[in-house]
Amino acid sequence: MTPLDLLDVAPATLDDGELVRTSQELGELRRRVDAAIAAVGAEMKHRSRREHGTLGLAQSLGAITPERLLERTAGVGGGEAKVLVRVGELLTPDAPPWLAAVGTAVEAGDVSVAKADAIRAGLGSPTAEVAADDLADAAARLALLAPGLPVDRVAAEARAARDELDDAGVADRARRLRERRYLTLTRRADGMTRLDGLLDPESAAIVSAAYDAATSPRRGGPRFVDAEERAAADRVVADERSIGQIALDTFVDLVRVGSEADPGRLLGGARHAVRVLVTARDLAAGDGQGFLAGQPEPVAVSTVQRAVCDTGILPIEFSDDLEPLRLGRQRRLFSARQRSALEARDAGCRFPECDRPASWCESHHIVPWSKGGVTDTSDGVLLCRHHHLLVHDNGWRIERDAEHGFVAIPPPTRDPGRTPIPMPTRSRVLARLRH
Repeated sequence: MTPLDLLDVAPATLDDGELVRTSQELGELRRRVDAAIAAVGAEMKHRSRREHGTLGLAQSLGAITPERLLERTAGVGGGEAKVLVRVGELLTPDAPPWLAAVGTAVEAGDVSVAKADAIRAGLGSPTAEVAADDLADAAARLALLAPGLPVDRVAAEARAARDELDDAGVADRARRLRERRYLTLTRRADGMTRLDGLLDPESAAIVSAAYDAATSPRRGGPRFVDAEERAAADRVVADERSIGQIALDTFVDLVRVGSEADPGRLLGGARHAVRVLVTARDLAAGDGQGFLAGQPEPVAVSTVQRAVCDTGILPIEFSDDLEPLRLGRQRRLFSARQRSALEARDAGCRFPECDRPASWCESHHIVPWSKGGVTDTSDGVLLCRHHHLLVHDNGWRIERDAEHGFVAIPPPTRDPGRTPIPMPTRSRVLARLRH
């Protein structure tokens, strides 16, 4: 049967085996056609180079970009045209050599254009820390895996391969993801309000834990063995609301409870625990990678160290023989009474010139938990989430000081002399004690 014959097949006339084989053959045909279109798109881009100006192919035909020209001539969508051109460049003599195996697999019809683009994006380019040869090995392995995996899994495998090769880049990639976070509320004409946003992996881990707790009984999650928890799960299953409605109502309830809680706390009760997985070796070295359970993206060890300072985190440390070595506390390392004492002493974030109130703050250990820090109020200080991130991820250090209580030591990149910056308390009660 020729490729054209495949296009004329009547699916209803095929038995099960023939239907599956036809689907496989049509899939290969589509991959080969897409590869051919990608090659055409790459050549369009080559003939529309900047140095050609208005005489370039795309511009001379009235298209702003070669992608627009491909969109118009091949009848594909704008986003698809961009992917086709990007992958088409892997099929040219000027293709990045570390992606040669991917280009070969695309030409052979083994790997789809979408999967090839996922590998390209996930692996990235060589750097001082990541050699081109190592990327080439990873690309060859991914090209063999890709045919049997869905696109999103291929993308995850490619990112994981890059992370394995580039421990030093994990923190930068996590920072870039965090910079993309947002939340917007848009009032619609029908009286509803649309909530839209993006969560970075750390935020998603926290929100997902609450989402799963509220909806998992309806989504096939564990039904528990405890009678009280089983009854709660049964109520969720019997609830007439949709899963989306349950999730939204839970979110609104969390915001309402948080806004009505004691000013000393963001939420009146304990937060849902998020498991943080890290090797003992990486934690001791303060370098490498950690992982938030349920999130495929790695986080820097500095994020793990910051996480274990505060509530809602269950750190699980692994030894070199793959055995869980130490299980951290699920609840706040500082007790409720200690937290109250910190709030009374600090009255908010102690970072220089920060005005965030205590209810916005997390408890930070001056001596890191992973290095034997003790849970005493003399070893704790309140920091808002932004400055807690800054201390753990950007090389700042906090030390005790006789005059100011605490001082912030900037990293050498900000101040080569690392001049201590006072962190005075804003507590008016403490101010009265000093006079």
